[in-house]
Amino acid sequence: MIRILNVNSSLDLELGGGTAERTFQMSRFLAKQPDFQCVVLTLDIDASINRMHALLPARSVVLPCLWRRFYLPRAGWRTINRLVADSDVIHLMGHWSVLNYFVHWVARRACKPYVVCPAGALPIFGRSEFLKWMYNFIAGHAIIKNAAGWIAVTASELTHFEQYGIDPTKVVIIPNGVNEKEFLAEDRDAFLSKHKLLDAPIILFMGRLNPIKGPDLLLQAFIQVCDQLPNFQLVYVGPDGGMLKQLQLLVKQAKIEHRVHFLGYLGNEEKSMAYRAASLLVVPSRQEAMSIVAIEAGICGVPVLLTEQCGFGKIKEIDLRLEVSATVEGIALGLKNLLGDPNVLPQIAPRMLAFVSEHFTWDKIGSAYVELYKNIDKNLGK
Repeated sequence: MIRILNVNSSLDLELGGGTAERTFQMSRFLAKQPDFQCVVLTLDIDASINRMHALLPARSVVLPCLWRRFYLPRAGWRTINRLVADSDVIHLMGHWSVLNYFVHWVARRACKPYVVCPAGALPIFGRSEFLKWMYNFIAGHAIIKNAAGWIAVTASELTHFEQYGIDPTKVVIIPNGVNEKEFLAEDRDAFLSKHKLLDAPIILFMGRLNPIKGPDLLLQAFIQVCDQLPNFQLVYVGPDGGMLKQLQLLVKQAKIEHRVHFLGYLGNEEKSMAYRAASLLVVPSRQEAMSIVAIEAGICGVPVLLTEQCGFGKIKEIDLRLEVSATVEGIALGLKNLLGDPNVLPQIAPRMLAFVSEHFTWDKIGSAYVELYKNIDKNLGK
């Protein structure tokens, strides 16, 4: 029996986003395997009972959070020491995490192996750049250097590991996955009615409204082409990450309030209905390891337009028009190419569904984790 301890500061989808979903799905998958046990260590940041129950058969341990701004845990050394002692392999998700540092420190003292999966977080980008530099100086570089294994979500991350002194050939690439059973809910009429949307085709944005996700790039692109695509509306689904007022002002200045809608965060069945009500998902990110919303949309049979910064270049195997530059001009061109001809999306949709079903369901990618952990366990001579 191999005992896995997964560590992520948040399992809440609204706060933790793709890394929370990856940790959740991977932990549940491993716990269902005959030779594995899995425990997830997280913080009590909107950790709902329903979410913890859905994690079963993986077990969760929740530490209190002292400072939500930086996900600073209240001292839980006794709990961390016990969990590390009871584990064979530890998995650290993300990078800019005080909880990761605490667990790393205990694991090093206990001579327990751990693997890291930064999920695109290694570059210093976005807010708090000085604090991230300090974190790397104090702990971050050591956490990466001393790991027994390294996981990249996409091949584009290999250069990130190399910048931390890790041989790229030692990094295992395990992409994001999707559980297709969680995206079956579909009721377009009910979705449109509840959120007071037009009965018109939807261009969907799914994610946090912050600069790294590029919602402003999409909005400016839509403003450029909206006269050429008069039948389409733009719908934003996701929590405010500091850009909502700026986006609303752009909408007002362009006088397209009736065609752009901000719905806030949607989860569970409503998230599935949002995907299935859409004609096209756009992922306009300025930087991302691998867009998990792209494969969620794909399992719903919804075509996806994304930037070359999303780490999902394989999507060009479906159609070259699905990847564009992370610029207003690039996204605008992508919208015109995909939406200008009503025959394009119906041709791409079934190929998108088949592509995701073949490569990115957890039944397909979960085995890579099993192999990695078994190899680490075997190399330790157990």
